[in-house]
Amino acid sequence: MAPLMKGQVCVVTGASRGIGRGIALQLCQAGATVYITGRNEDTLQVAAEEAQSLGGKCVPVVCDSSQENEVRSLFERVAREQNGRLDVLVNNAFSGVQSILKATSKTFWELPASIWDDINNTGLRGHYLCSVYGARLMVPAGRGLIVVISSPGGLQYLFNTAYGVGKAACDRLAADCAHELRCHGVSYVSLWPGMVQTELLQDYMAKEEQTKDPRFSQFKKLFSASETTEMSGKCVVALATDPNILKLSGKVLPSCDLARRYGLKDVDGRPVYDYLSVRSALQHVSHLSWLASWLPGFLRVPKWLITLYTSKF
Repeated sequence: MAPLMKGQVCVVTGASRGIGRGIALQLCQAGATVYITGRNEDTLQVAAEEAQSLGGKCVPVVCDSSQENEVRSLFERVAREQNGRLDVLVNNAFSGVQSILKATSKTFWELPASIWDDINNTGLRGHYLCSVYGARLMVPAGRGLIVVISSPGGLQYLFNTAYGVGKAACDRLAADCAHELRCHGVSYVSLWPGMVQTELLQDYMAKEEQTKDPRFSQFKKLFSASETTEMSGKCVVALATDPNILKLSGKVLPSCDLARRYGLKDVDGRPVYDYLSVRSALQHVSHLSWLASWLPGFLRVPKWLITLYTSKF
């Protein structure tokens, strides 16, 4: 049987490591031609060689997503080399992890104002730029899928103010772009991975093993059950090969929901941690956490309740 995505052309930004790399691996394994971007040529080349060894074709392109001229050049190259074809764009590039890890427990007024750019320049602004140039290839063809990598931090406070605002904007970016793209047959969704075992977080966990912060032990427990970087890739492949993807356009799609929808397991065979289960929710409420172990894992927090809880009105 032919690979699921043979002949399809994809772009994944920020793919030299982490979630982007995991997505590129899965897209190549599905037989696609995948352009991956990053700012370091050496790490990009290593990721490209690893992805291409699984199948498909992987093309590394040095590109800073915060620079419009570099983004424009990227999509001009894709158009030139692929006869104007682009099937999937994954907006993943993000340069704010180190700033976030250094800024724990500090309020927005205690942090340098530049943290906004650290988190949202390559991230949110870059996602918008790539969406503009990606859509210009997809709309004439009347098909395509754009995925922006977001997080539950767009729903409730997580890490810091700049991070939350940026992720909420990513979700809105997906919703509003989807509104304008729908009549052209192009889909745009926001993907929420759970906690992911990225290289940066693995290094952080190793360095902080001796910390006396009581929150760290809980974080470490969650990290051990978290997703591999390739789980997001499995989600993207499932979405890209769904003939009814337009029905999901504009929506926020948690990885645990997609695992249930498409029957996915992580690449190491583990079930995907359901961070929208009632059990998971109770584990984060100190005076109710004891109840978590008594509840079955299939009980989930209703989406209407999440919407009501986070309502701004």
